[in-house]
Amino acid sequence: MVFRISIVLVALLVLAAGIAPGPFNDMVQDALTHVVRGAGWMYLLIVFLALSFLLYLAFGRFGNLRIGGEDAEPEFSNGSWLAMLFSAGMGIGLVFWGAAEPISHFTMPPEGLEPQSMAAARASMRYAFFHWGLHPWAIYALIGLAMAWFQYNRNGRGLVSDMLQPIIGQHHRGWFGKLVNIAAVVATAIGVATTLGFGTIQIAAGLERVFGLTADVPLQLTVIAVAFVLYMLSTSSGVERGIKWLSSFNLGLAALLLAAVLVLGPTGFIFDTFTTTLGSYLNQLVTMSLRMSPFSGSTWVADWTIFYWAWWIAWAPFVGSFIARVSRGRRVREFVVGVVLTPTVLGFLWFSVFGGTALWSQLLGHADLVTALGNGYETVLFTLFDSLPGSLILSILALLLLMIFFVTSADSAVLVLASMSTDEAGDPPLSRKLSWGVAVALIAAVLLLAGGLDALQGMITIAALPFALLMVLVMLSLYRVLDAEYNRQRRLAQRARHMIEAWIEREQAGSSTGST
Repeated sequence: MVFRISIVLVALLVLAAGIAPGPFNDMVQDALTHVVRGAGWMYLLIVFLALSFLLYLAFGRFGNLRIGGEDAEPEFSNGSWLAMLFSAGMGIGLVFWGAAEPISHFTMPPEGLEPQSMAAARASMRYAFFHWGLHPWAIYALIGLAMAWFQYNRNGRGLVSDMLQPIIGQHHRGWFGKLVNIAAVVATAIGVATTLGFGTIQIAAGLERVFGLTADVPLQLTVIAVAFVLYMLSTSSGVERGIKWLSSFNLGLAALLLAAVLVLGPTGFIFDTFTTTLGSYLNQLVTMSLRMSPFSGSTWVADWTIFYWAWWIAWAPFVGSFIARVSRGRRVREFVVGVVLTPTVLGFLWFSVFGGTALWSQLLGHADLVTALGNGYETVLFTLFDSLPGSLILSILALLLLMIFFVTSADSAVLVLASMSTDEAGDPPLSRKLSWGVAVALIAAVLLLAGGLDALQGMITIAALPFALLMVLVMLSLYRVLDAEYNRQRRLAQRARHMIEAWIEREQAGSSTGST
């Protein structure tokens, strides 16, 4: 039922966005404005609570509990595990926004700063760190840890509704649970398709820049078709082969591109940017986490921070489910450090290299990235490469990286969508994967043809509101089951200790009697 209803709802939404993109977008944007004004503070507060809660789990008394039980062993090496986390969670977004977001904040800065000033440059990097740092990964980690615990420690089905069982009891298998699962599947399908649509636009822009092709609809559809073949081959081969291999290869390719720009760009400036921005980020973390603008009336926080938080929340069922799938055998502390802290540091390095180089090029007049920004976010990265030595090689590397990130995000999404729309635990059938693989490709193609990407992107932000409330229930539910497991293990340890102490006392008593 979840599969059938989800497919119908996705089809209706895409049809509305495709047939009447203008009126549909107007309706969505009006609703989005009301949601942000009325509940924007809720997104900020809940995400900050999620980060605080995860740090408590990692460094508190639950840190040594193991996903899957004490005898469980990790299925993947640390390197493969981190590569899959990074590729599924943010890979294509980092490439898209690495240079573009700092330049955008530089031209339209937060906190009432003067545009294109030194203060705006510093703030642009600090907020890029903020938007791609601890908070989004905390959202993913919360849902991922909860789904993994209920699936591997409590024999769950790997569904979103299973996380609510300690709160709502057996209703998690009833109509309420099915509604939760349907909402998660629809949000994931639309979110993945719109993100892949934007990725397609950037890949087409890169092909135009490098090879002189025209970045029109036929080229975009060709990109989607090629990606469809690749991600279906990857997902049909399973996590242990295609997804793991592609993710590991792509992480190595990303490291190569990162190192190349670091060496060819302003190396000293990049490291100065990293340390300075890291310090200001940590110093203002709480302030930025809870900052609204009720007195100035500025919409910057709503346009960027709240939008990002809503977007990460909407993606959380997909990324969290995939993280759960590959994290069996990890301890809670290891899980939180691996999912929250490690990718955050990698993201900081990425933005320092690409964002720092972009700001340096703009400030010193080596590239006009502000004008490039006016032509579209997707053009900024390739314009930046034109100002560096070896620009053609850098652009080709970036194109290859974008394409593989496109594939790794899509193959992970297809696997998760098939799993979330199947009642049975374990690897979903190939026919279900194929259905969602075709659906994701068709959604992205239809929305590109009709220009409906922006409308569905706004709708995902609205749909994230109930998921934000769901995160509060997940925190309560996860605390209950971890506390129960901790107390169970403590009782077992106490019982074992008492048995050993009793045995020692008997042995000592027997020894005393024998000597007498």
